[in-house]
Amino acid sequence: MIRLLLLASLLAPLVADAQRPAPTTSTNRAPASTSASASASASASASAPSPTADRDARLTRADRGRVRGKSDALWIVVISDFQCPFCKKWHEETLPQIERDYVRTGKAQIAYMNFPIPSTHPNAPATHEFAMCAAEQEQFWPAADALFRTQRSWGARRDIRVVLDSLARGIALDQRRYATCMDSREMKVLVDADYTRATQIGVGSTPSFLIGGRPLVGAQPYEAFQRAIEAALVEQAKAAPRGGAPGAR
Repeated sequence: MIRLLLLASLLAPLVADAQRPAPTTSTNRAPASTSASASASASASASAPSPTADRDARLTRADRGRVRGKSDALWIVVISDFQCPFCKKWHEETLPQIERDYVRTGKAQIAYMNFPIPSTHPNAPATHEFAMCAAEQEQFWPAADALFRTQRSWGARRDIRVVLDSLARGIALDQRRYATCMDSREMKVLVDADYTRATQIGVGSTPSFLIGGRPLVGAQPYEAFQRAIEAALVEQAKAAPRGGAPGAR
């Protein structure tokens, strides 16, 4: 079993809310994974070195590698598909402004959540595994930049692995380690887990976002994100212990 990873703990309250039955209706959704099962899995993995433990360590590095910013800052979760043209637009036009004003200033941290939609974007699943293999080597964001920058050239390609291998050579990756990661497809479990958790909280399109836990949908202009982030920072400051909000300066 794989340990419950970083974004799972962040999304757990939202998943629980989404799965809680309404007063007059019932739900057939499966319950979320419990922290007890995750702890048992972690204990079993830690009991002795093993190939499974090595794999879990790689998955943990990849999980953390798709997060950027100060660790106690406001969470901004990006739920995206690398083959989605609106995701490309947001990544290239709005994200740089958010990074400038909130991530580099220590007010927010950004986490990327994989939500490939193969029914309309058949090459998306492979690109998400590619990005997570890069994340395992702390190169998620350069990989994401490369995927969105070249999106129009690979969207209809049938030899997507050839394209990804070419992109990998332009990123600071250990190429043998990257190839092993892609061949094993061990990052698929992270991509699938992200998709499942996003679906459980009601995500149905990309790009979608969680800003301090509150949803925002679509490639909206920077001003919409600025308003949402500022409101979330105010809420964070009110909820913080006396002495200041986490990430505040």
